[in-house]
Amino acid sequence: MIDLGLSKLALIGVVALVVVGPERLPKVARMAGTLFGRAQRYINEVKSEVSREIELDELRKMQKEMQEAATSVEETIAQNVADMQSDVQEALSNPLLEPSTPDQIGVKAKDFRKKKLARTSAVPSWYKKQSGRRTHVMSGAARVAKFRPAAARKSTASFHD
Repeated sequence: MIDLGLSKLALIGVVALVVVGPERLPKVARMAGTLFGRAQRYINEVKSEVSREIELDELRKMQKEMQEAATSVEETIAQNVADMQSDVQEALSNPLLEPSTPDQIGVKAKDFRKKKLARTSAVPSWYKKQSGRRTHVMSGAARVAKFRPAAARKSTASFHD
C-alpha cells in the first residue's frame, strides 16, 4: 500500500485545511474515512474470494486424485478377481478332480487298507503299549465303568436289577 508517515499525514492535513477550509474539513474527513473503510472492506472481500477460489481448486484437485486412486484400486481388485476366477476354472477343469468310476473307488479303498495295515503293523504292539499309544478306542462310559471304585459298582448294580 501507500507508505504514509506522520510527517506526510501532517502535510496532507495542512493542505486539506487550506483548500477545503475549516468549516467543511470535518465533513470531508468523515467522508474520506468512510470511503477509505469501504475500500478496505472491498479489498478484504476480494482477498477472501480469491482465497476461497484457491481452496476450491485445491479441493477439486484432491477430489480428482481420490477418484483416480479409487478407480485404480477398483481396477486392481477387478483384475485380481478375474485372475482368481480363471485359476479356479482352470483348477476345476483338472481331470484329476472328475468323478471317480467304481473301479477307481475300489482301487482307492484297497490303497487305504494297505496304508492302514502298514500304519498299524509297522509298529509292534509291545512298543505301542510302552509308549502309551492307544491300540483300541474306548467310549467315555466304558472308561468310567472301568475306573469306578468297587463300592460304587455294587450300588449301581442293584439299581439296574
